[in-house]
Amino acid sequence: MERISASTIRRLSGYVRVLDDLVQQGESIASSKELAERTGVTSAQVRKDLSHFGSFGRRGYGYEVDSLRTAIRGILGLSRRWRVAIVGAGNVGTALFSYKEFRARGFDVVAVFDNAPERIGQRLGDDLVVEPMGRFAEIARERAVEIGVIATPARAAQEAADVVVGAGVKALLNFAPRKLAVPRGVTLRDVNLAVELESLAFALRAGAR
Repeated sequence: MERISASTIRRLSGYVRVLDDLVQQGESIASSKELAERTGVTSAQVRKDLSHFGSFGRRGYGYEVDSLRTAIRGILGLSRRWRVAIVGAGNVGTALFSYKEFRARGFDVVAVFDNAPERIGQRLGDDLVVEPMGRFAEIARERAVEIGVIATPARAAQEAADVVVGAGVKALLNFAPRKLAVPRGVTLRDVNLAVELESLAFALRAGAR
């Protein structure tokens, strides 16, 4: 497959959410115009994004909602469930653990880790307790962890990432406010909420001029 941009993948995620809504509403057909309007792009962009992965829909007819939804979910890897470990059981980590949308989208948190003695052993939900980082490799192997989420303070993030990658995990989602270095072959995505708020503050300030 040709190299697909991150922005295309983000738009596919938007399309599948619209299609989920349409399924709930009992709709069977959707046009590229409808997908475009509900995701804030153009009809041409919708068609271009989908064309990377094959031929969908018919001119003048549109897309079969359930069929396209199934196809995009397969493209995004959502036709199966993924096993996730969260590193950091502070405010961010526990909030992520409690976020029900992860499970709804196919991501199961199977382990949570921390180094703070007062957090280790704390119960989360019905099935998990906070585990010590010293057991990460062992537990990741036992529970077949595939994705690691870094939710530690900035000062501990690189060390945590090294442990996660050292255990063979090939995908990281980083919520710590710093850049991480990972080896080739490991996929890293950064989520910095402060940066996003700062960009909004700039937009508001610029718009007030």
